[in-house]
Amino acid sequence: MIKKANFNKNNSCNNFCCTKIENFSVTIGNNEILKDVNLHIHCGELTSIIGPNGAGKSTLLKALLGEVKHSGNLNFIGQNDNKYHQPIIGYVPQYLTFDKDTPISVLDLFVCCKTSMPSWLRPKKKIREDVLESLKRVKVPHLIDRRLGALSGGELQRVLLALALDPMPNILLLDEPVSGVDQNGLELFYEILMDIKKNYDLSIILVSHDLDLVYKYSDRVALVNGTIVCSGTPKQVFNNPATQKIFGLSLNHSNEDSSKTGGI
Repeated sequence: MIKKANFNKNNSCNNFCCTKIENFSVTIGNNEILKDVNLHIHCGELTSIIGPNGAGKSTLLKALLGEVKHSGNLNFIGQNDNKYHQPIIGYVPQYLTFDKDTPISVLDLFVCCKTSMPSWLRPKKKIREDVLESLKRVKVPHLIDRRLGALSGGELQRVLLALALDPMPNILLLDEPVSGVDQNGLELFYEILMDIKKNYDLSIILVSHDLDLVYKYSDRVALVNGTIVCSGTPKQVFNNPATQKIFGLSLNHSNEDSSKTGGI
């Protein structure tokens, strides 16, 4: 899903500063999913959302996308406190539901999502070149003609990531994007995220259960369990007694700075 706003394609965060979530609550029916959530997401950072099952993590992302009604304030802030009314938001879901026997290729998927052209028509050369550039960002240009049903789980998620980055968003939302992917695929996905963060300076919000990789790659972490239990650097959050109790951890990450690839 992509929401559009004016932006400079060579610098996705040109004049974009942060996302402010203030006194944010979501109630569905009689069930209060989130209550009084307060969180600031800064441009140029990877913020990971962790928490137990049913804690409201995915609901938070859906509310940011406008798919779920919420109360409270959700503000997208530019430089000099100017508000963005409709920033570009890229979204990668946990999985894509489709018939694996459908003869649709990666190129066909991009054509369907990015143009009004029927997928059965041969795309113009320029469209193919643009799709190749998008796939190069996530290191899978060779998959352009591959049938979607023939992709591995990791390959499909990288294709969906490429789609979410076209056009380059101000904010990238990732909802368990590598669930079920093997360890090598996990590491590669996070390394690609680091390249994107470095080269395009966008805000990344990631929901994940991969605690080791969250600790290694995140700039900020927020523990959600119906509300924000705690937030801060990975070291602060993972050494918080509330985090250790929820996940059954006994950690003291004193060597965190030497193991991280991104700054805190």
